[in-house]
Amino acid sequence: MSEQIGVQDGDALLIVDVQNDFLPGGGLAVPQGDQVVAPLARCINIFHQHGQPIYATRDWHPADHCSFQAQGGPWPPHCVQDTPGAEFAPGLGLAAFVMVVSKATDSGKDAYSGFEGTHLTFQLMMYGVKRLFVGGLATDYCVLATVRDALKQGIAVYVLSDAIRAVNDADGARAMEEMASLGAHFVASAALA
Repeated sequence: MSEQIGVQDGDALLIVDVQNDFLPGGGLAVPQGDQVVAPLARCINIFHQHGQPIYATRDWHPADHCSFQAQGGPWPPHCVQDTPGAEFAPGLGLAAFVMVVSKATDSGKDAYSGFEGTHLTFQLMMYGVKRLFVGGLATDYCVLATVRDALKQGIAVYVLSDAIRAVNDADGARAMEEMASLGAHFVASAALA
């Protein structure tokens, strides 16, 4: 049994892009992406019980977004604004108290990090966040970019190891190595109390 980590003042939970299009059957499915939902739902409950802030980033693309193949980008269309694919996974049980951070909303700019082109830095500062617990999709893209930027802000980052999945296993392993080398800690969601 791993050591318990008590959620306390100065902590926040950040859920990265757990949207229908990134789940099996979605427009840009992450293999086993649905497996992050249950551990993250548990974390949401814990953070809510402790009265600590919870954020959820989402890709919120216009239909002509530059990352789409039709516009010369690398990806099939995904997470188009106001479509079912852009909605959060229903199993997360996101409630009104969760703060939604929309990214890549400009058709001409892509953003992998939840900090890029958003007010997330300001929001975390406003709440005095010192430790950020991160889970979601995908390990090798948006989770990695978000963790990098959080660490640049001087925030301690705890990656929820059972609540992340990668597009590609080898890239995911490299992403985890990079996050660890930058100073991120890895913890299981079950260690939170």
